[in-house]
Amino acid sequence: MIGKLKGVVDEVADDHAIIDVQGVGYQVFCSTRTLAQMRAGENASLAIETFVREEMIRLYGFANGQERDWFRLLQSVQGVGAKVALAVLSTLSISELANAVALRDIAMVSRAPGVGKKVAERIVTELKDKTPGGGALPGLDAGVAMVAHEAAPSAVTDAISALANLGYSREVAAQAVATAMKLLGDGAASGALIRESLKALAR
Repeated sequence: MIGKLKGVVDEVADDHAIIDVQGVGYQVFCSTRTLAQMRAGENASLAIETFVREEMIRLYGFANGQERDWFRLLQSVQGVGAKVALAVLSTLSISELANAVALRDIAMVSRAPGVGKKVAERIVTELKDKTPGGGALPGLDAGVAMVAHEAAPSAVTDAISALANLGYSREVAAQAVATAMKLLGDGAASGALIRESLKALAR
């Protein structure tokens, strides 16, 4: 079973790359984010997931082990195969995906091509429960981990969404809301969280 490939990029296509390893060209399917980091003629090192089927052997490549972990996690969800998992990883960064799952952000996950609302809902619902021992999701932002320790209250998700609508990234918004929650407590209303978060961001 192939777990890693290290060689020279021979070709980069829309959904795969050819990696030349000592004269043998391996076709490796990757997310568009991973493919964007590769250039023909340059060295590449990819974490590999090997799929063995009766009629074929297919290699999936990842920039790091964390991306591969998410590829595996996504496919543990009903209705999510390799193609959909790669589409999600192509659309969202690891941090964005981890935060979306932690905050039950269905809209964020459903941005991926081929992922409808029902599949996105299953992803954000099932993956939180499938992390070992209830530990942090791979790539989870520290601020989001704090506000999503349990199912994130609607006031928290509303506050994060409001800040995101103002132009802040969801990671920055989550950190600010986490800071606001320390001051206001878990039962704070969304309006109060937004006001306190904006104060924190202005400092």
